[in-house]
Amino acid sequence: MGISLDITLVDAISEIGAPAWDALSGAVPGARPMDPFTTYRFLQALEASGSVGPGTGWEAKHLVVRHEAQVLAAMPLYAKGHSQGEYIFDHAFADAWHRAGGRYYPKLQAAVPFTPATGPRLLGPRELQPVLLRALAEITGSNQLSSAHVTFCTAEEAALGVEEGFLHRVTQQFHWEDEGYGDFEGFLSALSSRKRKTIRRERRQAQDFGGTIHALTGDDLKPEHWDAFWAFYQDTGSRKWGTPYLTRAFFDEIHATMRDDILLILAEREGRWVAGALNFIGAETLFGRYWGCVEDHPCLHFELCYYQAIDWALAHGLSRVEAGAQGEHKLARGYLPSEVHSLHWFPDTLFREAVEDYLKAETAAVGDEMRLLEGFAPFRRGPEGGG
Repeated sequence: MGISLDITLVDAISEIGAPAWDALSGAVPGARPMDPFTTYRFLQALEASGSVGPGTGWEAKHLVVRHEAQVLAAMPLYAKGHSQGEYIFDHAFADAWHRAGGRYYPKLQAAVPFTPATGPRLLGPRELQPVLLRALAEITGSNQLSSAHVTFCTAEEAALGVEEGFLHRVTQQFHWEDEGYGDFEGFLSALSSRKRKTIRRERRQAQDFGGTIHALTGDDLKPEHWDAFWAFYQDTGSRKWGTPYLTRAFFDEIHATMRDDILLILAEREGRWVAGALNFIGAETLFGRYWGCVEDHPCLHFELCYYQAIDWALAHGLSRVEAGAQGEHKLARGYLPSEVHSLHWFPDTLFREAVEDYLKAETAAVGDEMRLLEGFAPFRRGPEGGG
């Protein structure tokens, strides 16, 4: 750009500040962000609540490009002491590195912690994004770190990373997209008869749990709702991960700063909250994040996480629902395979070549699997299919 650039790492996003960070992330005051997770509010909530930081294995080392005092570009970056909470797993890489006698951790991770949602990782003008990638590679090598990873980046960022010599990895998730359905019945009409009947049966079963389902956002959210959801989150977290990633304080932080961008769907029975699903609202997408319950009821998970999300998206003009990582069971409920991109940098040439061979085979296998899964999509075939 013809100007001198200062590239630094900062240990807290507060050192950058909300105006500078959000100017790069695309968040506009008073408007709903395309990606709520790369906003200052979300990342600061993680840090302020102690969900990331010393002792968590996620230590902020945000990469910042400045000219004099002006922040021109940034990357949400963390030094990782493990591979937990990433959802694009590199355990095989870590195992191979350790077996070769090396130390895989710490590594660098450009990501939004605990959040398997695609969004920008190279924040700033297009002409400075290669600067971020080159700086990431240089910092990794000069500090003798095993690797750097840019996970859940956009397809455009992935293409740029390949140009800069990063390895490209393709994995998949399941996303629902509005094809002009109008409402939930319109969506059902696009499905095969058997799948349509199954979903109707599941919704009846779920809604017969003996209580009421509430969709809460903005000022309708109260502390009691977060107390209930914390119990759900702890139950799910202890069963899936051993230890929940987020602290209780995180939910207080997002209530204070993000409640207009949150949809909390709760099931109440006999005056008690018994299950819930937490979603974040983007300008075009509803992002499903966490689910939990203290009572088991048939199909209530499907209702709160998938069908209520589709209902709400259709009613509020959102064109997409992303329901998080994994889960082939989502396919039968109208969520189709979608590519997920990440970038990987290994300073060691021999190890890099081995990983590159692995990723080529993996990418081909993922493509084959996606094509196979699409054959099991629930939509009707032929000109009247609507999907």
